[in-house]
Amino acid sequence: MRRFKGFYIPSAACFLLLLQCMKYLLILPRTLWKILFLLNFVLGLIILYPFFYILLSQRKWFPLAFRLKKFWAAWIMTVPGLFLNVKRKVPKEKLPQPAVYCGNHVSYLDIIASYLVIPNYYVFMGKQELDKAPLFRIFFKEMNILVDRKSNIGSHRAFMRAGADLDKGDSVFLFPEGTISSFGKLRGFKNGAFKLAIEKQVPIVPVIFLNNWKMLQNGGFLKAHGRPGISKIVVHEPIPTLGMTEKDLVSLRTKVYDVIQAELEKHNKQ
Repeated sequence: MRRFKGFYIPSAACFLLLLQCMKYLLILPRTLWKILFLLNFVLGLIILYPFFYILLSQRKWFPLAFRLKKFWAAWIMTVPGLFLNVKRKVPKEKLPQPAVYCGNHVSYLDIIASYLVIPNYYVFMGKQELDKAPLFRIFFKEMNILVDRKSNIGSHRAFMRAGADLDKGDSVFLFPEGTISSFGKLRGFKNGAFKLAIEKQVPIVPVIFLNNWKMLQNGGFLKAHGRPGISKIVVHEPIPTLGMTEKDLVSLRTKVYDVIQAELEKHNKQ
């Protein structure tokens, strides 16, 4: 029991009251950090936009645009105090090209960090809503791929385009969950990535984002997490698909899911 202004409050109630107060106290610093993050992101895009506009005007310059995106990604992460801790199951120079990179999706930071983790050129597949973002939509005009998951025809066209890019020797990066998991819990996988990898007989490389949601969380500007920190990422060894057929789709999807889930559970136990 604790005495508070003439009243006795149970210790458990005091503890809950203290937690509630701490939540409100954290609103200001994380809001200020998110404002810094957003301003830094927009400033970088505005400054680099003319260069992106030129480099994305011709396909032969896409690799240069990709390098510039890597530079911008480092800029976005470093200024607000975000750093990477990457565990690689194979050396980055031994990563296959082409390949299908499958990542769990816990934060918008996943997209940014992927450009610093994967050394080889790849095409990113993103949701149709990104086409509405001012300036940012330029990256999905020709270079990257938008997926309209509400349309079977739109999804089919997107994966046909991804297949064509794999045929050219370019890798593809996507999130098989199809949406962000705000608290880091792995959601069910859609079949597209695995069907694509089997059809083109290219390996799948699982990429596990362990804690990005704790630094930039989806779910509200004031309520969600926002802070500097160390982004922990695991790049798993490639999973071959050579010789697989559509009959192996479910087992391949399950294997990739289990690999990612195991790394998340291992991290959460630490």
